[in-house]
Amino acid sequence: MTRSELLIGGTWQAPRSGSGRLTDVVSPFDGRTVGQVPVAGGADVEAAVRSASHGAEIWRRTPAHERSEILLRAAALADERSEQIAQVLSAENGKTLREARAEAGRSGSIIRLAAFEGTQLYGQTLPLDANPGTGLDKVGFTLPQPVGMVVAITPFNYPALLVNHKIAPALAAGNSVILKPASTTPLTALALAECFIDAGLPEGVLSVLTGSGGELGDRLAADERVRKISFTGSTGVGQHLASIAGVKKLSLELGSSAPVVVLPDADLDLAATAVAAGGYTNAGQVCISVQRVIVHESIQGDFLDALRDKVRQHRTGDPEDEATTVGTLITEAEAERVEGSIRQAVSAGARLELGGDRDGAMIEPAILSGVDPAAPIAQDEIFGPAVAVSSAPDVTTAVELANSTDYGLAAGIFTNDVDAGVQYMREVDAGNIHINWTPLWRADLMPYGGLKASGIGKEGVRAAVAEMTESKTIVIHGRPWS
Repeated sequence: MTRSELLIGGTWQAPRSGSGRLTDVVSPFDGRTVGQVPVAGGADVEAAVRSASHGAEIWRRTPAHERSEILLRAAALADERSEQIAQVLSAENGKTLREARAEAGRSGSIIRLAAFEGTQLYGQTLPLDANPGTGLDKVGFTLPQPVGMVVAITPFNYPALLVNHKIAPALAAGNSVILKPASTTPLTALALAECFIDAGLPEGVLSVLTGSGGELGDRLAADERVRKISFTGSTGVGQHLASIAGVKKLSLELGSSAPVVVLPDADLDLAATAVAAGGYTNAGQVCISVQRVIVHESIQGDFLDALRDKVRQHRTGDPEDEATTVGTLITEAEAERVEGSIRQAVSAGARLELGGDRDGAMIEPAILSGVDPAAPIAQDEIFGPAVAVSSAPDVTTAVELANSTDYGLAAGIFTNDVDAGVQYMREVDAGNIHINWTPLWRADLMPYGGLKASGIGKEGVRAAVAEMTESKTIVIHGRPWS
C-alpha cells in the first residue's frame, strides 16, 4: 500500500513541504517494505489546520442525524474492509494476524457506538429559582456544542483501535479532526480514514498527516486554532505536549506499570491463565499489559509453577502463521531495549524463570521472579513480553506495592475475599481496576483512562464524546407576570 499524497481535508493532495519525499513502512518481522507514505512538514500542517477550521464550521452545523448516518456508513465500510485492514495492520505492526483481525474487527462497532452517542448530547435544566432573590421568570439550561478542531495523535501498538477511539467520537460530536498516526504504522490509519471519507464526510472534516511525530505533533499542539488534543503515548511526550499546548482541552493516555495482586484464596489456574494472556498479548506492547505480579508469599511457588506452564504454550514466529501467539516488537531497537531491561533485572538479583532470548525484533516471553519492587523493571514501563513477579506478606502490603510507581492506569487482583477486593478497589490509585482478572481488558463503551503520571481525561466512546464537547450556560430572562 503506497500513498504519494497526503489526505488533507478529505482530498488527496501533493505535499507542500520539501520535495515530496516518501518514507518506507517496513515489517518488523522480516524488514520488507510493506508500503510508502509521504513526509509532511510545516506547510502541510498549515494546510490541514486551515482546512479543518473550515470543516469544523460545516460539520458543527450538520444535524446530528446526518452525522450519524455518515458514521454508520463508515462503520459498514470498516466491516467490509476488516480483513484488508487486518492484513495491513499485521504487516506494518508485527502483531499476529489473529490479534490484528480481532482489533480490526472492532472498528465497525466502535464507530457505531460513536454514531449513537453523537445523537445523545443532552443539556440539563438549571433550578435558578433556588437562588435567593430569583423568581420563576428566569429559565436556565446548558447547551453542549463541539469543541471545534481536534488533533488526535496515536501510537503504533493499536493502530486501528486507538485511531477509532479518537476520531469516531470526535466526528460524532461534530468536530473536525487532524490525525497524526505513529510513523511506524501509518497505513492502518489511512485505510480507516478512507472508510470515513468514502462514507461522505464533508470537505475539511478529516485530515491525516504522516511524518515526524516531533515536528508535526509540536506544531499541531502549539497551534491556537486547535481546541482539543487527544494523545496516547509515553508520559514524557505527554508532558511535553502539555507544556506547549496552551489553553485547550487535553486528553492524555500515558505510560503504565500495571500491577496484579494474587492472594492465597485465589483460583491460581485462573490467575495464571489470565496473566499468561495479559502479559504477552501484542508482545507486551500494551499500556495495560500485566507488568508486575505481586503474589502472597505463601503461594508464590505454586503460582510460578502454574504460570510457567501457561507461558510455555506461547509460540513466537511469523505473525502471519496461525500458530504464532506472540509476534514481534515494533522495531529491533525496541527489542534490544527490552532485552537489556531483562538482563539488568537478572544482574540485580532477579531470577529468569523462562524466556528472554531475542531474535531480531522478537523476544521469547519472559518471566522474572524475586524482583525487587523498587527495581527499574518494576517501576518503569517495559512495554515488552516480560512479567516481573514479587511477593508480599499481606493485602495491605500488596496495595502499597501496587501504588509504589508513578503510574496509575490499571490494576487487577485475584481473590475470593470480598473484603480484600473492596479494600483493593478503594485504595489502589488506578483509573481501571479489575477484580479476578488482569488489567488487560477493555470494553469500548466503558470510561478508560489513568491517574497520576498515567494521564488525564477519559476515553471510551461516551466519555470521549463528552471530552470533545463544551457546555454553554443559557439563561432566558423574562418579566414577572405577577
